Amino acid sequence: MSNNTMKNLFFHSLRSKQTLVTLASLLLFLAVVSFVLYEGTKKTVALTVNGEQQEFLTHANTVGELLEQKNIVVANEDYLQPSVNTSIENNLSIEWEQARQIEITVNGETQTISTTADLVSEVLAKANVQTIEHDAITPAADAEVGPDNKIAIEKAFELTLIDGKEEMKVWSTSNTVADFLKQHNIQLNEFDRVEREMDEVLLPNSVIQVVRVEKVTDVVEEETNFAVETKKDSSLLKGKEKIVQAGEKGSVSRTYEVVSENGEEVARNLISEKITKEPTKKVVAVGSKVVTASVSRGTSAPAGGTEFYVTATAYTAYCNGCSGTTKTGINLKANPDLKVIAVDPSVIPLGSKVWVEGYGYAVAGDTGGAIKGNKIDLFMPSKSQAYDFGRKKVRIKVLN
Repeated sequence: MSNNTMKNLFFHSLRSKQTLVTLASLLLFLAVVSFVLYEGTKKTVALTVNGEQQEFLTHANTVGELLEQKNIVVANEDYLQPSVNTSIENNLSIEWEQARQIEITVNGETQTISTTADLVSEVLAKANVQTIEHDAITPAADAEVGPDNKIAIEKAFELTLIDGKEEMKVWSTSNTVADFLKQHNIQLNEFDRVEREMDEVLLPNSVIQVVRVEKVTDVVEEETNFAVETKKDSSLLKGKEKIVQAGEKGSVSRTYEVVSENGEEVARNLISEKITKEPTKKVVAVGSKVVTASVSRGTSAPAGGTEFYVTATAYTAYCNGCSGTTKTGINLKANPDLKVIAVDPSVIPLGSKVWVEGYGYAVAGDTGGAIKGNKIDLFMPSKSQAYDFGRKKVRIKVLN
């Protein structure tokens, strides 16, 4: 090959390379221009997802397209502002918060709600769960739902509390008596008691009665009675008594355990006692002398003695209610001929010898319920004699 031919080939190759470079440069320029034009038509958007914000450029026409590009699926319960059909404009702000599943348990029954609400009260409102101020809500109604996405509610009910003498209506969410006492800070002392079992289940309108029990020691000084000793005295008429020695009460110190319930004493138990003063016994002489009466036929008034007038009636040993034995022990049924009169001992002492006008000598050996003052009752052997005597005013002399 000649030199000219070689030159022609070289220059031809050089021109081909220059053409390729020029084409490549042109394509690159066009690509850069296209990219600049493409990027320049994008719109700036601020997207907040679950509280975290990011900014980027997009060619999406609507909010829905943008979220689809970001692989975000919007549920009905999610929060989205503005809506998916909103056209995207430059510097548009979009906020999306995904709803969470919250478990609500009311007295052991559970339901689940999907919501974006944060406050417990808002969640309950969306779930249409009604509460009152006495209900126990965890977390509290004005707090935010915790990370476990759970809300627990114990519904309150009304019951009656009788604490000592005080009765009141109380709202409670307690299941048992023990829980109720703890919830309401009701302290029980050592002897107090509750009139229900501590593990008993509470229901609406239940009654809980707390009995306040108090035990105290009471020392009391008390009197003790004296003993009475009787001795027969033959110098006294039968039926007569005479105090030989007066009795005197003693004293004893007694210690009691006093039990009170709700302020009222219900028991008093003797713990110990100590004699502080011995009693003095009473000695009584009892008459055993029986008056004997003799028959006297004389009717004339004797000399001496105390004379006065009395109203006289008559009785027998067989009258209604009569025992036949006088106050001084004379057996009238066995001795029907004796002269005995019934007297008022404050006027004529028992055992006195007397003379009675129309009756003769006699002994004051009996008494009677109707014989008071200047009245006497004459003993007669028979009822006919008593009836014949009737009632008379007679002269009487008390001889001794």
